[in-house]
Amino acid sequence: MPVNLATGRACGITALIDFTDPCNAAGPRLRHAFDAPRRLLVARRVEEVAGVLGAAEAAARAGHWCLGGLRYEAAPAFDAALAVHDAPPDAPPLAWFAVHDAPLPWPQQQGEDFAPAYLDWDAPPARAAFEAALARLQRGIAAGEYYQVNHTAAFTGRWRGMPRALFGALRRAQPGGYALWLDMGETQALSVSPELFFDWRAGPDGRGAILTRPMKGTAARGATPADDAAREQALRASPKERAENVMIVDLLRNDLSRIAQVGSVRVPQLLRTQALPAVWQMTSDVQADTRAGTRLADVFAALFPCGSVTGAPKVQAMRAIRALEGGPRGIYCGALGVLRPDPIGGPGAIAATFNVPIRTLELHADRVRCGIGSGIVWGADADAEWREWQAKRAFAERASAPFDLLETLALEGGRLRHRAEHLARLAQAAAHFGYPFDADAVHQRLDALERAHPQGAWRARLLLDARGALQAEAHALAPTATPVLLALADRPFAQAHSEFVRHKTTRRAHYAAFAPQPGSGVFDTLLYNAAGEITEGTFGNVAALLDGRWITPSLSCGLLPGVGRALALRGSQVQEGLLRLQDLPRVQGWAFVNSLRGWLPAQLRMPG
Repeated sequence: MPVNLATGRACGITALIDFTDPCNAAGPRLRHAFDAPRRLLVARRVEEVAGVLGAAEAAARAGHWCLGGLRYEAAPAFDAALAVHDAPPDAPPLAWFAVHDAPLPWPQQQGEDFAPAYLDWDAPPARAAFEAALARLQRGIAAGEYYQVNHTAAFTGRWRGMPRALFGALRRAQPGGYALWLDMGETQALSVSPELFFDWRAGPDGRGAILTRPMKGTAARGATPADDAAREQALRASPKERAENVMIVDLLRNDLSRIAQVGSVRVPQLLRTQALPAVWQMTSDVQADTRAGTRLADVFAALFPCGSVTGAPKVQAMRAIRALEGGPRGIYCGALGVLRPDPIGGPGAIAATFNVPIRTLELHADRVRCGIGSGIVWGADADAEWREWQAKRAFAERASAPFDLLETLALEGGRLRHRAEHLARLAQAAAHFGYPFDADAVHQRLDALERAHPQGAWRARLLLDARGALQAEAHALAPTATPVLLALADRPFAQAHSEFVRHKTTRRAHYAAFAPQPGSGVFDTLLYNAAGEITEGTFGNVAALLDGRWITPSLSCGLLPGVGRALALRGSQVQEGLLRLQDLPRVQGWAFVNSLRGWLPAQLRMPG
């Protein structure tokens, strides 16, 4: 049994890497596993960092694979003017690399990859502190101290389960990009970063090609295809988001010039949008040819930390970061990646690929830490930046606990009602979450369910898990007395725009918190979002008769696209629209709508 040299404990796989090819996103991925390393390269003091980078580079040029990275607090190793928080005496190493003889094949999926893993988050950073920091930064921008600062905060909590299972959940939540799991002994890094820090292909003399791809400019994904396309276009056109990206491109052009052959720095791709599960991101490519004599430590000295996570000018921005942020960033905003031999370049050539560890969890004992941030410029708006933080954190929320995709259908007289519509919605959810979906297998399971229930009325549930496994069950469905009673929620539904609202899953705690109390006589709770717009009930959609016409809230308000709602919209009975809290006294009638129970006349009980 191999032994992890960092901890002395017996172990199997200690690292997994799943990197996009930076030069060909459609090409084969760099996907490997690694067992116990032959040795570790560790720097605990600033003055040791350059030596560790040199040793890792030498090992890669000798034919080994080195996985590891640097914490954000390693920055003063390259320039004493780069201000960071002092790390406590018991902090993990500033630089850490594991040296392996060779990679192992990517492991076949096992139960461990889908074992339950849970993230239980503490209270989030305070909104008031966030707004105060933003205002302080904008005063600094107005005074000419800097023109962009990347402000971040740490979300913390506890984790349970197996690290490999949690890494699998994170990869499903944030597929693609530059994913890496490292068991570093004292800590574990689980990164599913979409951002490339740099990819450097260099011969033995240091000459080669280097690519950086800063990610700056963000927009949340839309609730519908049309809304999503509009948000992408708005991101492309936004002067604020474009300026944010161009500022960092200029910074990186300057950084690269320190190691580049004269006249070789170029920007072949500027302001390109990239679709991620929760957000649209804007990226640009900055490339150069490195000079003879360039070494890995020189590359880090020129680029680290990446300008996208500092701001510009870098020195002044990092001073502002230290003044505002309460402690070290750690692995977040540092660098994680791999050094390996490059057979194309010949003997002694290497390929070095590192991500910027955003969308990254750091585990220490039973604690978990996740940093989230955004670039603050003069035109930044507190509400928009706060929403951006929530959208960027969605990957961790998605991976916080296992969930199945769910469809609930009416089964009457041996036939499932609106079967095709439900399966189309299930297929859309499977595509969104990356769950395997076998349409033939689904039809076979539902055919069997229909044959088993040839008579009576049933509530059928179809579940699809992360492996693509299906479960179908049926429970007796009692008739519903009408009109049903709705009660207005006593507070806004904060999760209205979550992907766990737009898609139906077994993760329903956010709905359960608003569900009517048993024995209250209330059939369902009427929800509204932070803008005061009515959205839906906790287990169905709603419609209201207003000014002589029936309207159902627009999907842009944040609600499930119910099958019953869609069927009602196909005819002339209902139209989409906005229904606000102030409109409620004018509503002349209500209906609860879902595929299971159909159109139910309803009454609304107002508070008080």
